[in-house]
Amino acid sequence: MKKLSILIAALLPFVAGAQDFNQDLASARTAYDAGKLEDARFAMQQMLNDIDVLVGKEIIKILPAKMDALASNPKEDQVTANTGIAGAQVQRTYGTGTKNATVDIMSNSPLIGSVNAILSIPFIGNSGDGTQKVVKVQGYKGVLQKSVDTETNKESFTLQVPLSSALLTFTVNESSEADVLRLANTIPVTQIAKMVQ
Repeated sequence: MKKLSILIAALLPFVAGAQDFNQDLASARTAYDAGKLEDARFAMQQMLNDIDVLVGKEIIKILPAKMDALASNPKEDQVTANTGIAGAQVQRTYGTGTKNATVDIMSNSPLIGSVNAILSIPFIGNSGDGTQKVVKVQGYKGVLQKSVDTETNKESFTLQVPLSSALLTFTVNESSEADVLRLANTIPVTQIAKMVQ
C-alpha cells in the first residue's frame, strides 16, 4: 500500500499537467468552433505553456544533483513559462555562500542572436584582454566570460551555450576557468538540447 501511495504521489503532477493540457485543448477547439479565434489562440498559448512547464520539470530531473562540493538546492529549483518575448525558463542553483553556481535554460531566448553573432565571428568571440573566449562543451560552442571582483580579486565566470533557440547559461562564482569547464561538462547538454527543440 505504501508503494502504491508513493507511486500515485509521484505521478500526480503529470496527471494534473495532462488535465490542464487537455482542458486547454478542449477550450481551444470549442472557441475555434464558435468562431472566437482570439479565445482559441489564448487557449492554445496556455496549452504550449503547459508543455513548456512539463519539459522544464523533466530537465530539472536530469540536471546533476551535485557538482564537486557544490550540492544542488532543490527547494530553489524554478520552472516557469512565459508568453511573449521568451519561452520557458529552468533554473537550478548549487552551493551556498559566495562559492556557488547556477544553471539557467531559457527557450526562445532573446539573447540567442547576440551569442550566435559572437560565436560566428572569431575575432569578436575571443577578446584581447582574456575576459571572453569561445569554448566547446560536449561539442557545443559557447561563450565564456570572466569577471574579476575588484575588492576580493576573485574570478567568476559565465558560460553561454546556444541550443537551437534555447540558451543554456552556467554561472560560477569564485572559481577557475578549468574548474568551470570541468563542471560544465557534468551538465547533460546533449539531452537538454534534444528536450528543448
